[in-house]
Amino acid sequence: MTVRNRIILALLSAAQLLMQPPASAQMTRLNVGYSATSGDQLPAWVAKESGIFAKNGLDTQVIFFTGGTTAVLALVSGDVPIAQISGPGVVNSVLAGSDAVFIAAGIVSLNYVLMGKPGVKTVEQLKGGTIAISRFGSATDTIARFALRRIGLIPGKDITIVQVGSGPERLGALLTGRVTAAVINPPSSFQAEKKGLAVLADVAKMGLVFQHTGAVTTKKFIREQPDIVRRYVRAHIEAVARMWNDKEASIKALARYMGSNIDRETLERTRADVMHESLYPKKQYPSVEGLKTVIDDIAERDPRAKSVKPEQFIDATFIRELDQSGFIDSLYKK
Repeated sequence: MTVRNRIILALLSAAQLLMQPPASAQMTRLNVGYSATSGDQLPAWVAKESGIFAKNGLDTQVIFFTGGTTAVLALVSGDVPIAQISGPGVVNSVLAGSDAVFIAAGIVSLNYVLMGKPGVKTVEQLKGGTIAISRFGSATDTIARFALRRIGLIPGKDITIVQVGSGPERLGALLTGRVTAAVINPPSSFQAEKKGLAVLADVAKMGLVFQHTGAVTTKKFIREQPDIVRRYVRAHIEAVARMWNDKEASIKALARYMGSNIDRETLERTRADVMHESLYPKKQYPSVEGLKTVIDDIAERDPRAKSVKPEQFIDATFIRELDQSGFIDSLYKK
């Protein structure tokens, strides 16, 4: 974890102690990490901004970590007991010895595009250039390799993959010409379109099933604090239902966490882009098939991945409880 994030956590803890309510009114304090500024992170944002966490007895602070790898490290170290992380980050961390597991699916497909810098309009122009991702081993790394192969380019031979950072940072690298292309998603991709940049490959249309950003904790935390995990998953499920049923709640959350420089049209397009059953399923079971895609890709570079199964990275206990009780269906009958 970076020094900046440790300072943020320390300040938050101090502030929480100063504002501690009487014992009878106390709620459970919980730090939750997220690692991107896009619609992929909506469940935690909506749960926070709509009071859903509080309704479930959780006094939650949502903390931004630059990149999925940093968020995974914070999770494994215990600095944040729960975080929104993508499939590759979870699988790589478990291969390295962690006990991280998905407890809710979040988003189970991809809404990323491969875009070229100003003047780059064709796939052929990418040869010999660079393509920006967030970090090696991240979801954007997997997405870039998948997209490049589908358009006939060999990663590392025809084009070099480089680490740049968050979506806005990758967009900035594109607009200034520091990279030839970048893997980005809304709102960065919509902002790029307005600047006249060309979409060279639309990953969403390539049929890739992928366990992307979901709610993740550790088996240790589940053993020690099952009630907190249960309440968190319930809040997550309620937040996804609010995303489906209340457009303005999602717009408000996007505006709050993505910055004041994003116009209303882009916010609405960002929400509309992810609100599909193929992306945010209402039942929210983590995707076994999507994790298989992640594992197969990692196995090409890490032999340890060849001996693992998708089910090892999932604990669907809490989702199943809510589903079998009829709670999830009840959220959509209104």
